[in-house]
Amino acid sequence: MISFNKKIEFYDKEIDILAIGELLIDMISKEYSNNFESNDYQRYFGGSPANIAMNTMKLGIKSQIVSAVGNDGLGEFLIQHLKNNNINTGMVKQVDYPTSIVLITKSIGTPVPIFYRNADFQVKYNEELEEKIKKSKIVHFSCWPLSMQPFRNTIEKIIKIAQKNKIIISFDPNYHPMIWERGHDGIEYVKSIIKYVDIIKPSEDDAQRLFGKDTIDNQIDKFLKLGAKLVIMTIGKDGAIVSNGSEKIKIPTLASKVVDTTGAGDAFWSGFYAAIIKGHTVKQALYLAAAVSAFKLEFMGAVVDLPSIEKIKKIYKL
Repeated sequence: MISFNKKIEFYDKEIDILAIGELLIDMISKEYSNNFESNDYQRYFGGSPANIAMNTMKLGIKSQIVSAVGNDGLGEFLIQHLKNNNINTGMVKQVDYPTSIVLITKSIGTPVPIFYRNADFQVKYNEELEEKIKKSKIVHFSCWPLSMQPFRNTIEKIIKIAQKNKIIISFDPNYHPMIWERGHDGIEYVKSIIKYVDIIKPSEDDAQRLFGKDTIDNQIDKFLKLGAKLVIMTIGKDGAIVSNGSEKIKIPTLASKVVDTTGAGDAFWSGFYAAIIKGHTVKQALYLAAAVSAFKLEFMGAVVDLPSIEKIKKIYKL
């Protein structure tokens, strides 16, 4: 069991966080629309694991990303953006498929994306990747690499190596039916993966897509019954409810000003990782995660100029 009042002990490793998954282009409309009626879209860097890698570097720990982009101008744009943020791009492969794109029209409600996927799931397991895993304290992955082959097989092998080497396994269960391989039962597959997971951070929407409508407490219990060791359920403006299977605690939001919610979940992950790597207890790390998320909410964009986790602690008097 992962205790709230204890630190997570790590072996001394070269990489703190190995973030594995999607690296892509977000094409976002400049105007608001409800049915993709906009004619003007702007290119943005995208991909949750990449956001986490960049955030955690800014917070003061060492991270790297494993992904694939196209051997094209958009792929070059993504790689250069990572380099500009001091991220090692040695495990970002350029492949002979077009760089993946998500088309998003800004909406007053929840925007409905359209996915154009090609390069992002073209990651195969090899000795170089195995060595990176062994040199990492935490491996983090999302539903995106699970949703298509060959990346799904790669993740399965990553999990085995991580378990064998006592590496923390973290999973973002951001299931969406539109990203999943046709004819494959994504929901049941995601559920089958959870038993291997140490830390999982679903949103309310994630839980509803996997289990249907239910109370937050019941949703958390479902993740625990499937085998997750620590469940962090983020609930928007109400913060988060967290359970280790023995007790539940409420982590309030620390946000006082909200400019843009894009990337708030990635910021929460990032703050939590930075804090546990820096030696805080799990409970302290959860409050610091809420603080990093609150800081990000005051600015536009998924990735903002975060201060170190030590400065975050002072800003929010934690």
